[in-house]
Amino acid sequence: MKKFLFMIALMMGVVSANAQIATQNSNALDNIGIGATIGLSTPLDGPMFPVNTFFGLKGTKDFTPYFGVQLEALATLGDNHFGDFKTAFKATEIGANAVFNVFNIFGGYKGAPRWFEMNTVTGLGWVHYTDVKTNFLAAKTGLDLVFNIGKQKAHSIVVTPAIFWNLTRNGGIKFNSDAAQFTLAASYIYHFKTSNGTHHFKTWDIGAMNDEINYLKGELDECQRKQPVVLERIVEAPGDSSTIVKFQNDFWLVTFETAKAELSTEAKFILNQIGNDAIVDVIGTASEDGTPEFNQRISEERAAKVADYLAKRGVRVNSWKGIGVDPLTGRAVVVKTLQ
Repeated sequence: MKKFLFMIALMMGVVSANAQIATQNSNALDNIGIGATIGLSTPLDGPMFPVNTFFGLKGTKDFTPYFGVQLEALATLGDNHFGDFKTAFKATEIGANAVFNVFNIFGGYKGAPRWFEMNTVTGLGWVHYTDVKTNFLAAKTGLDLVFNIGKQKAHSIVVTPAIFWNLTRNGGIKFNSDAAQFTLAASYIYHFKTSNGTHHFKTWDIGAMNDEINYLKGELDECQRKQPVVLERIVEAPGDSSTIVKFQNDFWLVTFETAKAELSTEAKFILNQIGNDAIVDVIGTASEDGTPEFNQRISEERAAKVADYLAKRGVRVNSWKGIGVDPLTGRAVVVKTLQ
């Protein structure tokens, strides 16, 4: 009982520690891998040697950083346990396995795979003995020892010790050692690039994002307490939706066209009103129309454009950054005059 309560407390601690980290939703075709497998097998109830060899293909799909599935198709060679078989391929097996990432479950997902991870593997398969043309239901229990390599962890080398149980060889459903094979396999898996631009799940630090949003809202609340002065539009270009707003002498709000980061004539005009001896902070934002990646990028591009323009005029830019989506400002850059 004490051990059970300890495990529950441990799991609750893991959930609490990761409560501020969110994993981005993935598309149906994201987090898919494909590779090849080779290995050795030997019966549990007989002499170890000579060992049988097998090879095959493997496909993977991760639904979350904690759970995924494997599909594998294997063919077995060798005569140990298949001494009377006259065919080159002694047996073939098609199986589906459930995979649980032990390190992520207990240690949390860090935004990218660790260089070494361990998974539990359990599943069912269909075995065909080629010489006697007999089919059996099989089960697999084992561990995946995963070595993730490459800068983006797009490649995995997997070592898998496992037992294949022939469940129905002697009638009924039985886990008997006399109808089981111990296997040691090595696989190479390539993880295809996903829609988020990486080869795996992407995470967001919700706590840090909330801090940024609360900071900006505080700045805007202070700004909105002042009487805004909207400058007269000096350009009436068809389709030009840019608007420039100045809040007293401390804040300047420059909006952009949707999905654009180019400074309009109006924007340059209003930025020219900031004195050359001023010191400013520049904060770029975006509307909610695009993907999180695009919104972050366009907010940074907008902030960079404004900061570069001001710096070329001699204005001292204390800092500039893009914070992605903000519902209050939308597609805008806030310039705060510090001096």
